[in-house]
Amino acid sequence: MHPRVFAEFDRICRERGAGGDVLEIGAVAPPDALLCLPSVAQARSRIGVNLTGDACFEEWRIVGADANDLSCFADASFDTVLANSVFEHDPFFWRSLREMRRVARAGAVIVLGVPGYATNDAGQLLRRLARLPVAGAAVRRFAASRLASTATLGIHNFPGDYYRFSPQAVREVLLDGLVDRDVRSILTPPRIVGSGIVPARSA
Repeated sequence: MHPRVFAEFDRICRERGAGGDVLEIGAVAPPDALLCLPSVAQARSRIGVNLTGDACFEEWRIVGADANDLSCFADASFDTVLANSVFEHDPFFWRSLREMRRVARAGAVIVLGVPGYATNDAGQLLRRLARLPVAGAAVRRFAASRLASTATLGIHNFPGDYYRFSPQAVREVLLDGLVDRDVRSILTPPRIVGSGIVPARSA
């Protein structure tokens, strides 16, 4: 995990008061697990899930489970749910989102990180390049094609690689149904990190 992504998750968890019973979807061994965030170090419990199987570490464990079916956990079991670099590898990520919301308690903090695409940072430079008096047709075509595109993380199959997300998709799709949503784009190519709070369930 990129240190900047780790720091962003830690900042969000600290500012939102994450803790209690913590679940990480797609957890890996330390030190790259979000369960190692300093902001959740004092949590009551820390559990991860991963397709690769069970594992135990000094202060937490990973359960072998598919996030599309978290029936190993009861409804409203967790106060914090974390997932980074998971949904691009999940062909049915909406099932995992449904399960994450099901196992989260009212008031729970949910923080998600995904590879994305965002505003083209090179736009201003490319516009200048296209306007240079010496710029020929080939340079103008090159600049126009780059202005119409954006950088994104390369394919990395674990085991597959299916999706990239815009900040709008994170806010309106991945965090749908949550309140106090916040979405930020960091790094180049962009990693989109979004967070929100599970609202109280209506009776």
